[in-house]
Amino acid sequence: MYENIKKLYQLMQKCNLCPKKCGVNRLKGEIGACKTAKEFKVASINLHYGEEPPISGKSGSGTIFFTNCNLSCVFCQNYPISQLGNGNFITTEELANKMIALQNKGANNINLVTPTHVYPMIAETLFIAKQKGLKIPILSNCGGYEQKEVLELMEPFIDIYMPDMKYSSDEMAKKYSKIDNYVANNRIAIKEMYRQKGTLKFNDNDSFA
Repeated sequence: MYENIKKLYQLMQKCNLCPKKCGVNRLKGEIGACKTAKEFKVASINLHYGEEPPISGKSGSGTIFFTNCNLSCVFCQNYPISQLGNGNFITTEELANKMIALQNKGANNINLVTPTHVYPMIAETLFIAKQKGLKIPILSNCGGYEQKEVLELMEPFIDIYMPDMKYSSDEMAKKYSKIDNYVANNRIAIKEMYRQKGTLKFNDNDSFA
């Protein structure tokens, strides 16, 4: 895991964490296309009961909303968080403790909302949290505009992927999310996620009500 974390941070030197490849040195404080340098913000941390039933279950999903995004979707339901930067700075150590607190409250999983632009810090956080006793599944709730190389490095850290497939038209992706080549990158990403985790499976006696 440590080597994966190191490689993820190295990608921030000339940022290549997402297909935008903005190329800034975020480790030296330069702001990427995602409006984020190395320091990162979280907008909220709580038990969420409104996700898909297998995710929220009976006791809720331990949802962490990360501030900013590598997309610029005009229709974003979390617009104040993703586009306006609402949230508070947090360290990886502090966030690891918050994850443990969610687990102690009975969270079914740790649900990372909009994680793509902060994957290196998330990986470091999860490394710390697992040393503190974090055992529940880790879920990546992302926009689907991902780099295959980054997903490969995140494989040891993520148990469940819940990506968007926002567009089947690059023209519409450019118009409404200000991104290029969404369709091809999204399909590559989805295939890599499937390679890692396979098909969702349920036990016959599972009940989410």
